[in-house]
Amino acid sequence: MGVIELLLLSIGLAMDAFAVSVCKGISIKKINCKKSCIIGLWFGGFQALMPTIGYFLGSAFESLVTNIDHWIAFILLGIIGGNMIKEAFCKEKEDEESNDDISFKTMFVLAVATSIDALAIGITFAFLQVNIWISAIIIGIVTFAISIIGVKIGNEFGDRYERRAETVGGFILIFMGVKILLEHLGII
Repeated sequence: MGVIELLLLSIGLAMDAFAVSVCKGISIKKINCKKSCIIGLWFGGFQALMPTIGYFLGSAFESLVTNIDHWIAFILLGIIGGNMIKEAFCKEKEDEESNDDISFKTMFVLAVATSIDALAIGITFAFLQVNIWISAIIIGIVTFAISIIGVKIGNEFGDRYERRAETVGGFILIFMGVKILLEHLGII
């Protein structure tokens, strides 16, 4: 996986965190650098941690699924991307997202919820022989930056970009899954 593909994948993964960051930005009356960085660190940290965990889980079972790994990547990315697109059009505001609480409990729950898809991506990385450490760092940094931007956008512009961001993220993940499958099948 090349750098551009990894950056696109990182952006796609970060869209859930972006959407929640926008909501946090809407609900926080007085936003400051400290609050923005706390939110960014939670989301970026978990987006880096979860693919690492997924990678080691996938590596443990790699010998069992080597012949179908491209299909697994295609299916996982397709499901995750499709789910993101569906949620963008169907979800209602959750109570946790509608207040300015950035306590440990609140941020832990939100960080885990927005990074579950990164766990599945980590499993996919194990089959693709990706350098997990570089990948996790890039995913974490991209998510950190996008989350801070999301807080700022939410604080200034409201929630009009949340749906678009999650939809774009979903399409990026689906595109990556199709690309992996087509490359493995020798079509591209």
